[in-house]
Amino acid sequence: MHSLARDLARGFDPAVLMDEAGMPPDPWQSDLLQSTAKRHLLLCSRQSGKSTTCAALAVHSAIYDPGLVLLIAHAQRQSSELFRKVLDVYRRLTDVPAIVRESALSLELENGSRIIALPGTEATIRGFSGAKLIVLDEASRIEDALFAGVRPMLATTQGRLIALTTPYGRRGWFYEAWENGGAGWNRIRVTAHDCPRIDSVWLDEERAIIGDWQFRQEYLVEFVDTDEQFFSSALIEAALDPTVRPLWIS
Repeated sequence: MHSLARDLARGFDPAVLMDEAGMPPDPWQSDLLQSTAKRHLLLCSRQSGKSTTCAALAVHSAIYDPGLVLLIAHAQRQSSELFRKVLDVYRRLTDVPAIVRESALSLELENGSRIIALPGTEATIRGFSGAKLIVLDEASRIEDALFAGVRPMLATTQGRLIALTTPYGRRGWFYEAWENGGAGWNRIRVTAHDCPRIDSVWLDEERAIIGDWQFRQEYLVEFVDTDEQFFSSALIEAALDPTVRPLWIS
């Protein structure tokens, strides 16, 4: 394909960019890559390709919508791993803006774009603003206060927010957004059975090894109760009576 035609094709369709990087997207990945929604919740199995898809989106944003891209996770190690996938996607492409500056946790391009990996602490992210794209990795483990601190970074740019994760119990902002966040979120759910690269026999063996509770959470992406709960969520909810007025309300 001619250089200009290829550039136009991948500029309009991030799925073309991912395919050009040698990573042909699955149908759900193409749906995400081609979506124009501003806010996404990705509830995806382990090894389903969610991080690679978001890495491709980060690269596409940096090339075709120059500005700040932030990769945030609750631990630096995780955001660093996502950043490495970003670099892998970028280096597979041709005819892209030159790299001006590169470190273990950041990339700056000649078009002015920056991609930065950060640990999930409120103090760390406070100095950033005007992001074009924010990716929250392992979002179910990111604290509510951090999520609240991230959102204002998109206020002036009308940028995109993508939260990807496996479940972590029925708690936290991600669970609430998934269950009760309304139509403002584009929700994508991908189980291990939806991923053609995960063998069903291997999954059966994995379920026998790690147990049903962890398997349902990690591979079937179910919001199961946490293992430290003494009473199940269903039992607690059944015990509540919305008609009874709390004693502490006058």
